[in-house]
Amino acid sequence: MVVTTIYVTRHAFRVSYTLNTTTGEYHTNSPSPTNIPSDPPLAAYGVQQSYELANALAKLDPAIDYVYSSPFYRCLQTVQPAIEKLRPAIKVRADNGIGEWYGPATFNHPSPASPAFLKSLFPSSFDDTYRASIVPPPSGETIAELHDRVANALTNIIASVDAESGSREISILICTHAATLIAIGRTLTGCMPLDPNEDDFVAPTAGITKFVRNISPGLGFREQSVQKLSGEMGSIQWKDGNGVAGGWTCVLNGNCDHLAGGAERSWHFSGEEIFGDSGVLPKILTAEAGKALSLSGQTYQKARTFKI
Repeated sequence: MVVTTIYVTRHAFRVSYTLNTTTGEYHTNSPSPTNIPSDPPLAAYGVQQSYELANALAKLDPAIDYVYSSPFYRCLQTVQPAIEKLRPAIKVRADNGIGEWYGPATFNHPSPASPAFLKSLFPSSFDDTYRASIVPPPSGETIAELHDRVANALTNIIASVDAESGSREISILICTHAATLIAIGRTLTGCMPLDPNEDDFVAPTAGITKFVRNISPGLGFREQSVQKLSGEMGSIQWKDGNGVAGGWTCVLNGNCDHLAGGAERSWHFSGEEIFGDSGVLPKILTAEAGKALSLSGQTYQKARTFKI
């Protein structure tokens, strides 16, 4: 059989950091276990959310068989309580292809910690033998490039699990970030709005979104499995309702019934993010705990809201 269900969650409420958009320098008052200032841990409230999320994930039907995560610490920390409740054999596969989105910049954006280091932080649950499907460019991506990167990453992930699945129907959990979660929804369903700022897939912290794989008439899942990649980004024809791997239907969109605080800190695209000394953005952006980056100083006409 093949992958038939994909659950997607956004990391729980995290601590804050600041970014100098001219130099690309990040700073936080809450040191990260990875020693990367732009890779903060969850706030205490986010830890609570992660346990509430774990209780919900452990009750899902169909049950989770594989867990994929952004390699940034806040995502791995978010799924850790769930891993402890799921089958002992499940380990987290960290994939940069479903990692954070950074806009184009004149400097290099931060990279996550190495698999070996992350293994030392999550020794019993992290799969350090897994290799990421795609690594985003350090200089950032446009919104369109993010979507194509995610389509390629999902194609690789689904193809890999399809090949491993044997005779069972398989369910995957993905833990990621707000912008990437929205891109996952669009690339799975093939529904890309004309205006990328449109609210379609919601991304509250620690919510649950569920996708079910479409079955083509006359074909099983196996026959309509994923396309072979050409090695070039953007080669997956996922738009116009196609979706990756035969297409998917969203049956649950950002559900937060399991969270005591309900849906919080959702986010949507607000135009391109452009970093650098261009006179477009103010010099310091602050990413408060669980909030979008807020502007410090003068607000320029082209300044945008930033995700976490």
